Amino acid sequence: MELFGTAGVRGGVDRVRPELVVRVCRAAARAAGPDPTFVVGRDGRTTGAGLAAAATAGLTAGGADVRRVGRVPTPVLAFASRGRRGAMVTASHNPPADNGLKLFADGVEYDADAEAAVEAGVDDGGQVDWTAWGEVAHEEPLEDYLSALVAHAGGHGAAPDGCRVVVDAGNGVGARTTPAVLRALGADVATLNGGIDGHFPGRAPKPTRESLADLRAFLADDPDADLGVAHDGDADRIVVLDGDGGVVDRNTVLAVLAEHYVRRSDAEDPVVVTTPDTSARVDERVDAARGRVERVRLGAIHEGVADSDGTVVFAAEPWKHLHPAWGGWIDGAASAAVLTRLVAAEGLDALRAPVTERPYRKLSVDAPDDRKLAVVADLRDRLPAAFPEAEATFEHGIRLDRPDGSWLLVRPSGTEPKIRVYVESDDVETLAERATGLVAAAVEEGG
Repeated sequence: MELFGTAGVRGGVDRVRPELVVRVCRAAARAAGPDPTFVVGRDGRTTGAGLAAAATAGLTAGGADVRRVGRVPTPVLAFASRGRRGAMVTASHNPPADNGLKLFADGVEYDADAEAAVEAGVDDGGQVDWTAWGEVAHEEPLEDYLSALVAHAGGHGAAPDGCRVVVDAGNGVGARTTPAVLRALGADVATLNGGIDGHFPGRAPKPTRESLADLRAFLADDPDADLGVAHDGDADRIVVLDGDGGVVDRNTVLAVLAEHYVRRSDAEDPVVVTTPDTSARVDERVDAARGRVERVRLGAIHEGVADSDGTVVFAAEPWKHLHPAWGGWIDGAASAAVLTRLVAAEGLDALRAPVTERPYRKLSVDAPDDRKLAVVADLRDRLPAAFPEAEATFEHGIRLDRPDGSWLLVRPSGTEPKIRVYVESDDVETLAERATGLVAAAVEEGG
């Protein structure tokens, strides 16, 4: 059984059912050692209350005490799990009918080994003796989270007095955090889709250029707007827009934050952890600030923070940012707070000016599931031979970085019968056509 993907257990109601959540959480309690305490939270999805109840049942049957915290963003659940463990019922940016479960230990997502330990016990139907069942209580961590985040963000940039930020919460639980934090910092905040609703009537939970049409129009019509912020259903992701409603490229946002954290660090070896699909513009800005970049597999930036041999000052994959000085979890509200203060200090245009933005494409080539790995193995020779000027790395697929700053990445999809191709170049169409042609030829020839 393969339960855990790149972000916990996730899927439609035909997969993420109460009985599955009971089994997973019972296994999680038993794998956690003696007398564990788990904080249990949920986002605003309609299936969340029932699945949170199932999580509570499974955890207590496995011997864990449970602290219920209700409807909160995933970052708040992670914050509350410090010094203990956490179980968050959420499907993040997935469609409304989906739901899922994400586990935390001391504020950090479970790593692959911890997930494997839980998965190994899921099919064990046993439970602790009835006298050892855990107890259930309720907590309210939101105010402590908000106060702590305001204090943390205050160390960055400048007070955003008069800075106008429009926040699109997307009917998700981020409505409980980001507007309040930004107002406490001094910003003038307008909120769209601020009513929590598991049907997500305002827009789809995943914030994209298309789904953010209302936010883009609102910003374009507001002459005083300086910044736009949008979250997904559980507020771990963030999308940033300029005051005119233009979406700021996710790699540019990452590069701005990465450079900021490296420049303010006094570490001897400041490190930014990111994923193979991020732009070379991140490396350029981190290099300029005298830091270095380490890349880890998709969905594993928290593991990269733990495993780095340097001092990790920032970790991110596009749209998802982890601020180590704040906490060990991905946090969209923290990114909104820090960015707002940076914009107040320098202006968004000035922050973006040093970042070299090149056109970017993400493409797919069909490949049978049983041949994907063989095709990629074949491409380990073909691609470097076709681009001899490029520096090739092979840790997470095949990435080629060219001297002009352009790059391409080829890797097998973890969820579909496809091979993913990522390309960034001033001449992106030519490079994309060449790269996908090489991949298609390898598929056609059998890998």
